[in-house]
Amino acid sequence: MAEKTTERPRNPKIKEAHEHMRAARENMSKVAESFLPEGVREHQRAARKEFLLGLRSLLDAAIDHTERVSK
Repeated sequence: MAEKTTERPRNPKIKEAHEHMRAARENMSKVAESFLPEGVREHQRAARKEFLLGLRSLLDAAIDHTERVSK
């Protein structure tokens, strides 16, 4: 059975709006960064990395446990 695809014509203004919204988000990020003291972004990145590494360790432990139980 063939699927019906009803693709609507794309409005070129949508792409333009998306580009404006992306540029606005980038500029707002720059404004927000200007309020933060020097080094805060680096600490945020380091904290995010440590959090993700901790998550990775938990997942590795869960995988190891699952493999041990299934043997």
